[in-house]
Amino acid sequence: MTPEFVLGIGQQTLKVTLLISAPMLIAGLIAGVLVSIFQAVTQIQEMTLTFVPKILAVVAALLFFAPWMLRIMMDFTTRIFTQLPLYVK
Repeated sequence: MTPEFVLGIGQQTLKVTLLISAPMLIAGLIAGVLVSIFQAVTQIQEMTLTFVPKILAVVAALLFFAPWMLRIMMDFTTRIFTQLPLYVK
């Protein structure tokens, strides 16, 4: 295994990780911004109010994007296992 080969696998892994986590992170971010705007408008400064909408948004994004995320992970895993003989050389 050459250093370029290892770096290539590392780059692919980071790309897949970012692709899989992005929908949930974006949903949590949007929910957090909306709750913050609601808190600023109504002047409710309850700290626990932010957690429930964020959790619900992340769970909803996970359920909605689960088939797509599974396909991305399966493609990556299949690619790694089919190229396994090349790694051993």
